[in-house]
Amino acid sequence: MRAQPRGSHFINGNFVEDDAGNRFESVYPATGEAIASLTGATVKTVDLAVQAAKAAQPAWAALLPVERGRILQRAAALIRERNRELSELETLDTGKPLQETLVADAASGADSLEYFGGLAAAVTGQMIELGGSFAYTRREPLGVCAGIGAWNYPIQIACWKAAPALATGNTMVFKPSETTPLTALKFAEILQEAGLPDGVFNVVQGFGETGAALTNHDDVDKVSLTGSVPTGKRVMATAAETIKHVTLELGGKSPLIVFEDADIENAIGAAMVGNFYSSGQICSNGTRVFVHSSIQDQFLKRLKERTEAIKLGDPLDENTQMGPLVSTAHAEKVLDYLDIARAEGAHCITGGARTIVAGFKHGMFVAPTVFSGVTDDMRIAREEIFGPVMSVLTFETEDEVVARANDTQFGLAAGVFTKDLARGHRVAAALKAGTLWINNYNLTPVEMPFGGVRQSGIGRENSAAAVQFYTQEKAIYVEMGDVDAPY
Repeated sequence: MRAQPRGSHFINGNFVEDDAGNRFESVYPATGEAIASLTGATVKTVDLAVQAAKAAQPAWAALLPVERGRILQRAAALIRERNRELSELETLDTGKPLQETLVADAASGADSLEYFGGLAAAVTGQMIELGGSFAYTRREPLGVCAGIGAWNYPIQIACWKAAPALATGNTMVFKPSETTPLTALKFAEILQEAGLPDGVFNVVQGFGETGAALTNHDDVDKVSLTGSVPTGKRVMATAAETIKHVTLELGGKSPLIVFEDADIENAIGAAMVGNFYSSGQICSNGTRVFVHSSIQDQFLKRLKERTEAIKLGDPLDENTQMGPLVSTAHAEKVLDYLDIARAEGAHCITGGARTIVAGFKHGMFVAPTVFSGVTDDMRIAREEIFGPVMSVLTFETEDEVVARANDTQFGLAAGVFTKDLARGHRVAAALKAGTLWINNYNLTPVEMPFGGVRQSGIGRENSAAAVQFYTQEKAIYVEMGDVDAPY
């Protein structure tokens, strides 16, 4: 148990255990080794965490916003100081290569804390002139927020949810995925060291029942989930019982459109990042790559060469470019899709199978895979696989490809590659997605809103836009004259 935390849960400033909870293990995906053993939170422990958050919230909200911001910025500095330690732990928990976690996980979380720490003092209402009288508005915190995280970016998601919530005066109870439970606890320790009062940020571990206990709790005012569409539907339905605020960041089957005038090397690089980074386990991935028929052969030839040069190996080796999938169960699901693709007539250009990496026989490594000859009705073109599987489709006209790209239940992200920027903006406007890129893919700076439409979710994370999803607006009318009553 080389990554055993001081306790399974972090409540009111202390590590605690729940002896009545189910015990589970965190497993290093590259070796199958159990690196930590934890307990799931029962309803009683969830209630303790919520009550701690509820008790801490009034005093936290009463602090000057600039004081709240300073604490978040101190936490950001501590995360950056300990980036390697946190990145190594994230690699052990997720199997993602250290090459990635050093730049994309805790570091991104620190950016979020720094950004919202700086923004805290700028969250203000407005003054409305009404002749002799006036009105004004206040942006007030919602109260206790529940954050429910996914397993692909554990500490980043914890920070993305905590930073805007805490900056605006809310408190939070965060439940990481049971698959990757460890870095949320380290994050809680860092917040405490930065000066966060006890009870403002709490962590509870567990499975679906723990998340349900949070979503059902009468004293939780908002739920922010990153997860699958089915889980999002359950959370939204449950939250409706008590009219909770909800932010949902769910799945996708995003299109990446490459026009005939695109820079092919850049487009291929973006397609690879948008399919193979984190072994393809990213919700916004551009897994439907639409390539204009006139450049298809050139695109596929070079894509195959570059894909086959990707180095799979030891995730703790900084030269490794791709690690294993997060678990055996998830890998089996991805491998099933490879069989489905072949059965439906897709042509495997490269990859298409599990790969055994020397020294890691228990690691579920799947070779980065490209299918061509994919049609819109194939399951690999319609269902989220969440693995290193790219589907390449061809198109002829702009109107055609926009219609096909939009023919999905999802709407998380999309990308366009073209040297014609007028066309780039036109297509971006026509695509039904919440986050778009022109001539790049999967960049998510904290200054830019992130989120989806349709069944990919509601609400936005990051940027100033997130403030409205963690606050509520109060309007106050001020009469400066007499009351004009007809009685």
